[in-house]
Amino acid sequence: MLVSIVSYMVVRHELRSQVDNTLNAQAADIPGSLHDFGSCRYQLPAPSPQAGGPAQYSQLVAPNGQVICRSDPPLPVTASTVAVAEGRSGSFLSNVTVGGTDVRVLTLTGRLVVGGQSEPVAIQLASSLSGVDHVLSNLQLILLLLCAVGIALAATLGRLAASRVLAPLAEVAQAAEHIGETEDLTTRIHVRADDEVGQLATRFNAMLDRLEHSRAAVDESVRAQRQLVADASHELRTPVTSLRTNVEVLLAGGALSDEDRERLLSDVVEQSEELSALVGDLIELARGDQPIEAADDVRLDGIVEEALDRARRNAPGIEFEAQLDQVVVDGVPERLLRAVNNLLDNAARHTHQGTTVEVRVDATGLRVRDHGDGVDPQDLPHVFDRFYRGVNSRGRQGSGLGLAIVRQVAEQHGGSVTAANAPDGGAVFELRLPVESAGGVIGCADSNGSSPGGEHPGEVEVPSGVAGR
Repeated sequence: MLVSIVSYMVVRHELRSQVDNTLNAQAADIPGSLHDFGSCRYQLPAPSPQAGGPAQYSQLVAPNGQVICRSDPPLPVTASTVAVAEGRSGSFLSNVTVGGTDVRVLTLTGRLVVGGQSEPVAIQLASSLSGVDHVLSNLQLILLLLCAVGIALAATLGRLAASRVLAPLAEVAQAAEHIGETEDLTTRIHVRADDEVGQLATRFNAMLDRLEHSRAAVDESVRAQRQLVADASHELRTPVTSLRTNVEVLLAGGALSDEDRERLLSDVVEQSEELSALVGDLIELARGDQPIEAADDVRLDGIVEEALDRARRNAPGIEFEAQLDQVVVDGVPERLLRAVNNLLDNAARHTHQGTTVEVRVDATGLRVRDHGDGVDPQDLPHVFDRFYRGVNSRGRQGSGLGLAIVRQVAEQHGGSVTAANAPDGGAVFELRLPVESAGGVIGCADSNGSSPGGEHPGEVEVPSGVAGR
């Protein structure tokens, strides 16, 4: 529409300029004085037909407004025309209507000589604009048709382009509505092109992936918590019931011998310790579900050395042979110590008195091997499950949470734990952790704390405790 308006104005100006140029060309040829030989028998010079030809209308107007000589039909006389005749104003162009026809009029100053006397007059030259108006009318119609066709074509193409552009957006809206109604996060949007809308669809799909993984993690966490509560309730019921029964028997008094009373009190103490250990393991599992916030560089060999000291005190009949490299890992010392303690306790519980438990720390992590009966092949896939008691563990004291805590600690530190049977008997547990740095062997001790080089007990050069680097 803007181009049509500009085009129309330019053509209109050019056509009228041509008429104005023709009138000005004829006016330039008019001499300063016109001689009237009576009855308006003067001749106005006219340009050639190639230059536009003479004006179609002409007339002379006296200063008093009287038309001296004119062509048919006469041109209207206005105050501006009289001002030109009097010499008070210069020439000008105007549009007038003569006999229903638009006419372009040029009014200029001249002099008329009659009987030897010269007087000022206004000379008017006019040409019809009917041809120009006809051309402009046709041009208006053509431009209007072009505008209509252009608008229709633009609307059609715009609708087609918009439908292609908005189709993925409609899919995004439809997917969002579907997810809001069904909570189905498996819906994905087809990416049609690598443009802005395609990038939006890609990011929307990535967001759905994260939401789906987050929901799966939350569902798994809720399921694990429910399972933990159910398993804990089942495991707590037995010691609590037994403890309550023994306490009721003691409170009832009656004819209890000193030996029976002593036995019941020992059972109460043992059951209380078992209950305390179970509650402690449950607390450790619950705390272990929390992410690690403040990790530090920790000497894994130092942690293992401290755990070995505890294991030797608790299992004096078991020999612990240790070969410890200087290994630094990134983690929480207390949780790593708990995992190592559980591995050593498990090895001591399933090995025979007088046999050896081999402990090795190197760049891959911790390796603990006992020389007991090993793990039943059917139990190997489940030894790290919560409350799982294998065939070789039944009848022994324990909650079935120790190895589950080991796996939890390993996964929290970005590692893993595996169990296998050694070819020549016994079980091998490997705790693999991402190692920050590793050095050479720093110590090797048996159950009495002595080392092969004849060193004195306790002289293994390992920092005590679980101090970081």
